[in-house]
Amino acid sequence: MGILLRFTDIMKVNVNAILDKVEDPEKTIDDYMRSLNSDLGKVKAETASVLADERRAKRVLDECRAEIKKLQHYASKSVEAGNEEEARKFLERKGSQAEKLEQLQTSYDLASANAVNMKQIQDKLVSDMEQLEARRAALKGKMAVAKAQQTLNSMGNRDSVFEALEEKVNRAYDEAMAIAELRVGTKANLNDLFAQYEKSTNAEDELAAIKEQINNKES
Repeated sequence: MGILLRFTDIMKVNVNAILDKVEDPEKTIDDYMRSLNSDLGKVKAETASVLADERRAKRVLDECRAEIKKLQHYASKSVEAGNEEEARKFLERKGSQAEKLEQLQTSYDLASANAVNMKQIQDKLVSDMEQLEARRAALKGKMAVAKAQQTLNSMGNRDSVFEALEEKVNRAYDEAMAIAELRVGTKANLNDLFAQYEKSTNAEDELAAIKEQINNKES
C-alpha cells in the first residue's frame, strides 16, 4: 500500500501555495499534473485491494460475533439442561473467541481506515488536478491578454511612425507650397517691372517722335 504511506504528505499539499512560489508556474503545473496522474493511477489500482481487505475483515468479524453469540446460547441451554460441564466448555470456547474478536476488530478498524484514507487521497488528487487545470486556464488567459496587449502596443508604435511620417510629408508639402508662392510673387513683381519699363520705353519713344516732328516743322 505504497500510496497510503504517503497519505499525510499528499493531504497537506497546497497546490496554489506551491505555484505562487515558483518562477515558472506553467512548467510546474505540467510536471505536477504528470505526478498527480501517476498517483491517481496508483490509487485506482490499490483501491480494489483495500476495499477487498475491508470486506474480508468485516466478514470475519461478523462471523466471530455470530460464533460468540451461538456459544453463549449453547452454554445457556446446557445450564438449563443441568449439564454444567458442557456449559463450561461452551463458555471457554466463547472466551477464546472473545480474544480473537478483539484482534479481528483491530484488523477491521485498520482496513476500514485504509479504505477511508484511500477515498480521501483520491478526492484530494482530483481536487488538486482541478485546481491545476484552473490555474493553467488562468495562465493561458493572462498570456492571451499579454499577447493582445503586445499586439496593440506594436500597432500603436506603427501608428506613431505613420503619424510622424505623415507630419514630415505635410511639413515638406507646406514648405514646397510656400516656396512656390514666393516664386509666383517674385514672377508677378518682375512682370510688373517689365511692364513699367515697357511703358517707360514707349513714352520716351513717343516724346522723341513729338520733338522730332516739332523740329521738322521749325525747319
